[in-house]
Amino acid sequence: MPNLQGRQLSPPPALARNGVLWLKLLSAAAAWVVLYMGNEPFWDWLYGDAIGLDLNARLGSSLHFFSYDTVKILLLLTGLMFAIGMLRASMDLNKARTFLEGRGLVVGLVLAVVLGVITPFCSCSSIPLFIGFVAAGIPLSITLTFLIASPLVSETAAILIGDHFGWGVAGAYLIAGSLIAIVIGAILSRFDLDKWVEPYVFDTKIAQLRAEGRAPTLQERVDAAVVEVRDIFTKVWKWVIVGVAIGAAIHGWVPADFFARYAGADNLFGVPLATLFGVPLYVNGGGVVPIGEALWAKGTPLGTVMALMMASIALSIPEGILLRRVLKPQLLALFFGSVTVGIIIVGYLFNFIYA
Repeated sequence: MPNLQGRQLSPPPALARNGVLWLKLLSAAAAWVVLYMGNEPFWDWLYGDAIGLDLNARLGSSLHFFSYDTVKILLLLTGLMFAIGMLRASMDLNKARTFLEGRGLVVGLVLAVVLGVITPFCSCSSIPLFIGFVAAGIPLSITLTFLIASPLVSETAAILIGDHFGWGVAGAYLIAGSLIAIVIGAILSRFDLDKWVEPYVFDTKIAQLRAEGRAPTLQERVDAAVVEVRDIFTKVWKWVIVGVAIGAAIHGWVPADFFARYAGADNLFGVPLATLFGVPLYVNGGGVVPIGEALWAKGTPLGTVMALMMASIALSIPEGILLRRVLKPQLLALFFGSVTVGIIIVGYLFNFIYA
């Protein structure tokens, strides 16, 4: 037998390389978390303290909104797309699809809504996850259900609605938002939607890697995820900036009383007008509820207020600009149109129930 005394066993080269790679991945993840958590405080300090702008005034509010939201969405785009890419490269997507298909459409739609509720993203921030799901081969009806539910069924908005309007109204809001997402997803499942998705979403490095029919190494998974993030990032980053810039201008310069003026209680078409007005408002659940409460206090019907709030957090011009890089015009119009109709129906129902 060979004499092993005094000899130190070293790990296999592949294991050592994987250990170094995992250390790099953990370091990158920690750096991402630091950047994400420090994003808002940094812009608060820069514009508020260093430059001395009033962050509640139009200029300060718009600049802060643009800087914070742009960095946030780009960080989410890179971080989430990389994480999803690693997950897709590590798992057998055929089994994932079989799991969903074996449990029926309804279960898939409900799971999409649940995932949407627990991911506290705005309409634009949900898009990176949506792209990953589409690229993974998850049925479009389910991924679109998630894209609707993630911003629309906001736990932040629900808590604030409960505090300002009553917990019964908050419960009705959660049910209504979930039903909008599920019903639209069920309707869209009847159509062949893949042809209305931009081809590059399906033809990614990770899709090619898994198509080879073998289990990729850790290095191959990391390389494929990096390539996919780079490819998608280069296609959408400029549209993130354009979209957020439009949202920032609207956020800082469109007055809240503009909506009360044209969608008041005496207007039969107040609900559809409030829904359309909500699209360019572009605020999250935490920002729109105080606006809704102010309109309600001025006598605007609850359903009209609810339509405004739901539209402002579920639909936005920046979201449409970003989604156009993923969806062809036909599906983009179908998505926005169906969500708009759903919100209008809910608005009229709320006006009838809470009259």
